[in-house]
Amino acid sequence: MKEASKSTSEKKGGRRRVHNTLVYMRQHWQLYLIFIMPALLLTLIFRYIPMGGIMIAFTEYNPIRGIMGSEWVGFSHFSRFLSSPDFMKYLMNTLKLSVFGLLWGFPAPILLAFLLNRIMSSRIKQKIQLVLYMPNFISVIVLCGIVRILLSPTGMLNMLLGTSYNFMTMPEAFRTIYIASGIWQGAGWASIIYTAALSNASKDLKEAAVLDGANIIQQIKAVEWPAIKDTVLIQFIMSVGNIMSVGFEKAYALQTDLNLNSSEIIATYVYKKGLLDGDYGFSTAVGLFNTIINVVLLISMNTIVKKMNDGKGV
Repeated sequence: MKEASKSTSEKKGGRRRVHNTLVYMRQHWQLYLIFIMPALLLTLIFRYIPMGGIMIAFTEYNPIRGIMGSEWVGFSHFSRFLSSPDFMKYLMNTLKLSVFGLLWGFPAPILLAFLLNRIMSSRIKQKIQLVLYMPNFISVIVLCGIVRILLSPTGMLNMLLGTSYNFMTMPEAFRTIYIASGIWQGAGWASIIYTAALSNASKDLKEAAVLDGANIIQQIKAVEWPAIKDTVLIQFIMSVGNIMSVGFEKAYALQTDLNLNSSEIIATYVYKKGLLDGDYGFSTAVGLFNTIINVVLLISMNTIVKKMNDGKGV
């Protein structure tokens, strides 16, 4: 009886708090409007209104006539892209770059966070983190310039190997160069979220595991992994959702005439067709196709993870 009355009183107390909050918001709506309006306007102006631009994908867009004055062509741009002889090459180049980048790049910050968590000295840990985080603040163009210098026929890598290869002209080397440079630049910064999640791992359980004779792998599996599991799943779902969003700037900056077979992806193709050739409607259709694939992959992966993780997803 006491427990029933207690739960009933808790429910009434919760309803009373909600009612009081609603009354307060109704009385002071001007205050909430002042704080919410700037964010709402920025979201509408820069997020939702530009979505109207996808109409260009269904027209033979003419900048002078505008979207409404341009000729309506329906899905002809999509049919043109899908029937193009180079469609599969661009799609496979994008998928290979994204999938291999995900397979090699996604575990790197997690492993780095586990390694950083083993360092007991806070001073040494901070210095190592500083070194690992620094590449993230290097501009993509500067990074590509460094990569080109290091991999040139007279660069450091050829000096170490005693060769004179021009790696930037090799189509088979482009994917490795792109992924490896991306891991070097972003793994340290990406490890921050996992390092923060590891701080929630129970130190008592870790000490108990050490006393029981658990090795490092067993400690990670029993104590540290459960602390970051949900974070890893969310990050993985978001990464899969962006699997087609390969960085255009880096791919374009590392691209040469001799490695086009591997470096020409959908993003660079959209840039060339849209801004260089002026085929705005076609380039918008290709970009929209790319976005649709991202959305489908995001929803599919979230559904799969929910089924495998007791209904937990994004």
